[in-house]
Amino acid sequence: MPRSSPADAMGGVEVITFGCRLNAFESDIIRRAAATAGLADAVIVNTCAVTAEAERQARQAIRRARREHPGARIIVTGCAATLAPERYAALSEVDVVLANDAKLKAESYALEAPTPTLPRLQGRESTEPDRSKTLPRMRGREGPAPQAWEGGGDAGATPRTRAYLQVQQGCDHRCTFCIIPYARGPSRSVPLAGIIDEARELVASGVREIVLTGIDLTAYGADLPGAPSLGQMVQSLLAGVPEVTRLRLSSLDPSEIDEPLWALFGDEPRLMPHLHFSLQAGDDLILKRMKRRHTRADAIAAARRARSLRPAVAIGADLIAGFPTETEEMFRRSLDLVEECGIAFLHVFPYSARPGTPAARMPQLGSPLVRERAARLRSAGAVALGADLAARIGSESAVLVERPGVGRAEFYASVELDAMHPAGSVRRMRMVGASGRNLVGVPVP
Repeated sequence: MPRSSPADAMGGVEVITFGCRLNAFESDIIRRAAATAGLADAVIVNTCAVTAEAERQARQAIRRARREHPGARIIVTGCAATLAPERYAALSEVDVVLANDAKLKAESYALEAPTPTLPRLQGRESTEPDRSKTLPRMRGREGPAPQAWEGGGDAGATPRTRAYLQVQQGCDHRCTFCIIPYARGPSRSVPLAGIIDEARELVASGVREIVLTGIDLTAYGADLPGAPSLGQMVQSLLAGVPEVTRLRLSSLDPSEIDEPLWALFGDEPRLMPHLHFSLQAGDDLILKRMKRRHTRADAIAAARRARSLRPAVAIGADLIAGFPTETEEMFRRSLDLVEECGIAFLHVFPYSARPGTPAARMPQLGSPLVRERAARLRSAGAVALGADLAARIGSESAVLVERPGVGRAEFYASVELDAMHPAGSVRRMRMVGASGRNLVGVPVP
């Protein structure tokens, strides 16, 4: 489902976000860049290109935005718009298309009133590798760094409890199903000094939990002097900013987690007991056809190692259903992987052919079969989540209160609690029950 930051009552800017955590991070920067430029009465749609469904939903959102805001300027950006700008510029509802290179810059939103000659394409991004493009510092002229915030809805209305911090962008790999490297470019890392500066500002502004994010997080540092690893960077970050009380990692390649990171995961209580693996499949031949860098055995070994280091760990993962050439037997190996790895937080993606990718040229499965397998995977994920939550009843966890009545456990699960606890506070809770996808917590005396 798309995420939306509402427009001000008097002709403000609404940002509608599709896709990954990095897009959510960037949408907050977009909103602030638009405000810096003085943009008003506009809807900005930040698109995703991972699946055809994400693009369909984006087009639907564009049409709905025009119906609901007939006089507003409609600006489309993000990965889908970067890869196919002409397609979005051709939509009658769209006024301007911005590529990923342009969307974070305030000058991109310093637009004159709409006229028939208003340029519809701006900041088109090359897909050629270019490591000279540095990542933006993500800092506005006033106030704290414009991170993407979680907890409490409007960042200006309630305490900012959790924030994404981008440390890496782009990808050097070419998985056969993935179009994102063509939209995001090669892997680039934020130097440690910049990460520490951003983390300090976040903590100073009241953030209690920082989530490190990127397109290929385990690739961090390969392009920097000395090639520091992700684990070395995290170690330096925690040492350099001791005020960081909770640090969480976004998606990781299970075969590329470095030894310093494993050591930190076992010994550092500020690093949350929650790992999300980019698995995609449980069958070795499908993984090979996907051009992934790990095997089924690697995935199982990573989950087991995480659990041996932190028994309370929660495992999350991405799996694709219905990849080209996938037989029922191959699919069963993905289905079985949910139980074998103990995946409590499963993200299921029905395979969607992306034009220009090698997988799009492979023998495709029918859409009904893809949907059916995705449903079976989601069902397995629901069972696994239910079992994980049930096993945690009676345990205790420090819970970050994100908004009245809702908190986040160290192991990532959402916790229902008494609304008396203020947002931004951390409370020791005992889990006394489960309700749907959430746990129910009560304060520990």
